[in-house]
Amino acid sequence: MLSASRTPPSPIQANWTRTTIAPPDWTVRLSPEALAEIRDVVAELRRAPVPLFLLDPADFRLDACRATMAEIRERAQKGPKFAVLDRLPLEEMSRDEAVAVYWLISSLLARPVAQKLNGQMFYDVMDTGAKLKPGSGIRPTVTNVDLRFHNDNSYNETPPDYVCLFCLHPAKQGGVSQVMSVATVHRALEQRFPELMPRLYQPFWYDRHAEHQSGEPTTFAAPIFERGSDGTIKARLALSEIYAGYELRGERLDNETSAALAAVQAVFDQPELHVELSFEAGQIQYVNNRATGHARTEFVDHPEPEKKRHLVRLWLRDHGKRGYRG
Repeated sequence: MLSASRTPPSPIQANWTRTTIAPPDWTVRLSPEALAEIRDVVAELRRAPVPLFLLDPADFRLDACRATMAEIRERAQKGPKFAVLDRLPLEEMSRDEAVAVYWLISSLLARPVAQKLNGQMFYDVMDTGAKLKPGSGIRPTVTNVDLRFHNDNSYNETPPDYVCLFCLHPAKQGGVSQVMSVATVHRALEQRFPELMPRLYQPFWYDRHAEHQSGEPTTFAAPIFERGSDGTIKARLALSEIYAGYELRGERLDNETSAALAAVQAVFDQPELHVELSFEAGQIQYVNNRATGHARTEFVDHPEPEKKRHLVRLWLRDHGKRGYRG
C-alpha cells in the first residue's frame, strides 16, 4: 500500500511553470520495503560479488523497488516529465555498491545505453579542469561552468529517452539543478516570437563533440523542435552545441537563425518558467530527456578531492541498439 508521502500526484499540465508545481509533484521517496530490498541487494553483492554490467534486476527480489520506479515512470511520462528519487542510504554502502544499486533500480525504468562512441555506459559529471572548445570532444559536464537548458545528446540521431543523475557529492557552493518543461518553452516562444517558430522547426548545425568515426562529419543537422507521432513536442535544446556547430563549419549565422537562437535564450532567461532543485547526496534525478530541458548553475568545489561535486549519469532508452548510435 502507498504511504501518504507516496500518493500519486494530481495530473500536471505539460506546460507547467514554477507556480503550478511543487516538490511533492516530482519527489518520490523510497518506502521502508524498497529500502529493505536495497539492503538485501548490497548484502548479496558482498556475499557473492558480480561484475556490475552483469547485474540484472531479474536476479533480485525488487517488488517494492519496481513499484517505486513505476511511480517514477508515471511522473516522467504523464506528470511534470521529471522526478527525484529520495534517496539511497549512502552511509550504509560503499561508492561502488551505491553505483551498483543505481544501475539496478534505473534498469527497472528502461535499458541503460552507451553515452560515448567507445561504449562508455557511466559518465562522471564533475569538474576536471578541462576547457571547452568546438570540436574538442570536451563536454560542458566535465567543467564547472553554468550549463544552459539543454536536452542530452541533441547532436545524435538517437538521444536517450531518460537522463539519470545520481548525486554522490553536492558542490560546496552553486551547482543548483534547474528543470524546465519543453512544452513551456514552446508555448512561451509561440507567445513572444511567433514569427520565428517556422525557423525552429528547420535544421540547425550541432557540434557532435567528436563522437564520430574518422572522416565523418563533425556536425549534425536537426531542428530544435519536432512533433512526435502522437502530436507531442520534442526538443533538441543545445544552444552551445549549435553555435559551436556553425563555428566548426565556418558558416555565419544568418539573421533569422541568430534571432531564433536569441529567442530561445530569452525564454531560458525567464526564471518563472523553471524550478530549481538542490541536489543532495543519495538523490537520483530522472528526466524525460526530450520533454524536459535541464540546466545547472556554475559551482565552486570543496578543496578536498574526495568532496568534489560528483554526479554519476546514466542514459536509458528501450528502442534501438544499446550502442551510442542506437
